[in-house]
Amino acid sequence: MANQEGWKRCVRCGEDKPHAAFARRRSHLDGLQRHCRECASDYHRKRQESLGRKVRPRADVPEGHKLCLKCGEIKPWSQWHRNATAPEGLSTRCKACRAVEGRAGHLERQYGITEVERDELIAAQGGVCCICLAAPPAHVDHCHETGRVRGVLCFSCNAALGQFKDQPEAIRRAAAYVEGNAWKPTLVAPGVYQLPS
Repeated sequence: MANQEGWKRCVRCGEDKPHAAFARRRSHLDGLQRHCRECASDYHRKRQESLGRKVRPRADVPEGHKLCLKCGEIKPWSQWHRNATAPEGLSTRCKACRAVEGRAGHLERQYGITEVERDELIAAQGGVCCICLAAPPAHVDHCHETGRVRGVLCFSCNAALGQFKDQPEAIRRAAAYVEGNAWKPTLVAPGVYQLPS
């Protein structure tokens, strides 16, 4: 059967297998490795164990599924991102694990804090937004000039600070306006206005 088109004999196990069971190797005449993928994997595993390195146990994965190296769960291909450079065309981590890593990486890159530090901030605030003291905090607030993290706010309060462009004077005027003290300049002479104190 090894002489048939599309089949090859593995030199290690001696079995006839389709070309898809062999990895590519340009230097060989047929462009394929001499050992099948399964034998090559067994050889690599035994070699790593003999060198005293930690070897991940082999998992039986059904067709159309893949083992996530991060969480250790076997999930269907629909729960994986595409990766053209990987042998099977899928990422090494499932979508859920990549999302968790993405959030942690965003906190580290954007604010210089870890998820643990963010959780400590939330606990120090009593588990509520610093401004409204009602909604659950979800957005890290920071000074745009210094980059210093101030606290964790709810979506609405964080958006409101952004709309006020972090200007304390504007926020104070808004508070006075909401309390009923209208902030209106008074005309004292033609073209001259007096601002309220």
